[in-house]
Amino acid sequence: MAKIKIATDSTADLPQALIKEYDIAVIPLKVFFEEKGYKEGVDITSQEFYEKLRAYDKLPTTSQPSPGEFQNFYEELTEDGSSVISIHISSLMSGTCQTARIASSGLIDKDITVIDSKLVCMALGLVVLAAARAAKAGKSKEKIIKIIETMKKKVQTYFVVDTLEYLEKGGRIGKAAALLGTMLNIKPILTIQDGLIASYEKIRGKGKALERIIEIAKSYSEEHGYLHSVVLHGDAIDDAVKFHQKVSSELKCTETIIGDIGAIVGTHAGPGTMVLFFYEDNIDDCEEE
Repeated sequence: MAKIKIATDSTADLPQALIKEYDIAVIPLKVFFEEKGYKEGVDITSQEFYEKLRAYDKLPTTSQPSPGEFQNFYEELTEDGSSVISIHISSLMSGTCQTARIASSGLIDKDITVIDSKLVCMALGLVVLAAARAAKAGKSKEKIIKIIETMKKKVQTYFVVDTLEYLEKGGRIGKAAALLGTMLNIKPILTIQDGLIASYEKIRGKGKALERIIEIAKSYSEEHGYLHSVVLHGDAIDDAVKFHQKVSSELKCTETIIGDIGAIVGTHAGPGTMVLFFYEDNIDDCEEE
């Protein structure tokens, strides 16, 4: 049986230790400051990105890999006869998945399956991680795809931004809404819904918003049991450590991860963003519902 390799793109924001442990292949997207482009996680670290972002008076631009870059990526992964399951950022947020499909369609002699996660950041990362764990355990391609499809529906995402400025600059919210939210110190709790960022609830004050996110996760845990959880932050390690400690102490978790929001997601969310991702413990080995 051919080896199954799991691939994704850099918007998954997976910690390097997990990428290495589970042999996950990652193709980078690019972030541009003026004409200078950087491959996320290759040419620029998260810390370097946020330093540049804070000093930059405009919103950086981002771009997906080209079809040629994807084709080279897949050719390298399959040169030993391996099959590839390639899981990517929501097609409603980026053209990355469509480009991956175009590239894979040109490699008709290779076994490549491209999947639109309809997610981003570590919501995508958790799906990729579950797939990689299943591949490492020797699961069949069909079984891994069933796990992916179930995980896509189960991973929960709740986040709060430090400032609405970057969402407004990126066209995610209107200028008037951003101004009013800033004046009233409104911190909307945001989520991912049907492949797009959506407002879940409006809270006044970031601290209260983070407390509410923990309440949401507690309620979910009461119904579904132990959780896998991830806290990611946009260049706010001290706050993230405190939030992670609260998550670890107040939620029933079998796994807790803390990490950085990378350059691509960080371009739109901005510094100070805090995210909690979670899913129930009993679906790593699940069948598609």
